[in-house]
Amino acid sequence: MTEIKKWQTLNSRFVIDNQWCRVRQDRVKLPDETIVDDYFVNVRPDIALVLPITPDRQVVFVQQYRHGVEEILLELPAGTFDPNMEDSLTAARRELTEETGYVAENLTPLAVLYDNPVKDTNRIHLYAAQNVTLGGQQQLDDTENIVVVLIPISEVKSKILSGEICVCGSIAALFLGLDLLFTSDVEI
Repeated sequence: MTEIKKWQTLNSRFVIDNQWCRVRQDRVKLPDETIVDDYFVNVRPDIALVLPITPDRQVVFVQQYRHGVEEILLELPAGTFDPNMEDSLTAARRELTEETGYVAENLTPLAVLYDNPVKDTNRIHLYAAQNVTLGGQQQLDDTENIVVVLIPISEVKSKILSGEICVCGSIAALFLGLDLLFTSDVEI
């Protein structure tokens, strides 16, 4: 078996660096000595994502427009955070309440996944929360227009298979969280 070696970064510079987008241009040397002058990397903040389940076994989703794909998508509540300012658990709890008005007493970590490791630097921190309750009003950012949608757990898989739920991080959290919920004695 051939040993895989890391690329060597020879130098880097930001070609876009503002609050909405940070793109780094790296000059790298591949293990075979090939030089790539313009490997572009999106420097993105980590994301905290929550699988919230109500006492009557409904999943709390958010529906919102996503300009990158120019579609209105159904996904789980999530948002970016700065690990120097707050930890992923605090961010998950905050994002759930800000986007939906729901609150969770306990959050169970499910996984930490890379979002798109080919070109992006960030990770998605997945959490599950059982028995979430409506505890306030949405507190949306200027660019957010979110509708809260409750879907019974029994309907989630068919909505994934039909393509109605099609955001990778949400699907990962759903399969990990619902599998844990249905196949173990662990309460999430």
